[in-house]
Amino acid sequence: MDTSIISPENLVYTKPKLMNDNTMHYCPGCSHGVVHKLVAEVIADMGMEEKTVGICPVGCAVFAYRYLDIDWQEAAHGRAPALATAVKRLWPDRLVFTYQGDGDLACIGTAETLHALNRGENITIVFINNAIYGMTGGQMAPTTLIGQKTSTCPYGRDPILHGYPLKITELAAQLEGTCYVTRQSVETAGAIIKAKRAIRKAFEASMAKKGSSLVEIVSTCSSGWKLKPAEANKWMEDHMFPFYPKGDLKDTIDK
Repeated sequence: MDTSIISPENLVYTKPKLMNDNTMHYCPGCSHGVVHKLVAEVIADMGMEEKTVGICPVGCAVFAYRYLDIDWQEAAHGRAPALATAVKRLWPDRLVFTYQGDGDLACIGTAETLHALNRGENITIVFINNAIYGMTGGQMAPTTLIGQKTSTCPYGRDPILHGYPLKITELAAQLEGTCYVTRQSVETAGAIIKAKRAIRKAFEASMAKKGSSLVEIVSTCSSGWKLKPAEANKWMEDHMFPFYPKGDLKDTIDK
């Protein structure tokens, strides 16, 4: 058996060159830091360091520009896809992506998200779905599961009272303008590898003018869920994955 891939020198973590030394504000166990790392690695792997524009949302990732040394634009709550549309149309040679949470994307920004995807804008939307409003106190989000408890539904989400969870990624897969729609996660090494491949595929599709891509990352929120990081990962596996199954929902890139 070839053991070179597990030799000590290959077990040393190397920070992506596009990530700076600022201390992240995310809670322990939060998925945002891992996804930031993957985005930084993909941009560098593609040689797009000087030609990438990220769009920051309102939410936990509002300070993404503090950590990745690329060009950023700040968008009003939910309006990141609209701003990304403008940037990409003005600078079609740029790699343009939004980085949004489920409250920002699937509630305040539902219209902007769906219409940008339906128009087939050559952008990528990176969608962090942790089924809760993380930054503002753990309120119920459009993606909160039935029975899941939050600060605004302390007895659990009731579909009669609150409606049903919104599967925004399934909706996106039905739109004519999308070329690649996928759902991934980052709780294990294997999942991280798949998520990175998905992000790169989406970025490359946007540069090839194939249309819109949506990469959902099913994530944890230890603070909002009131669980330790390991417990949050287990809860995600037991409850989130059955309702939000992972894998590619649409791929027309090679057609």
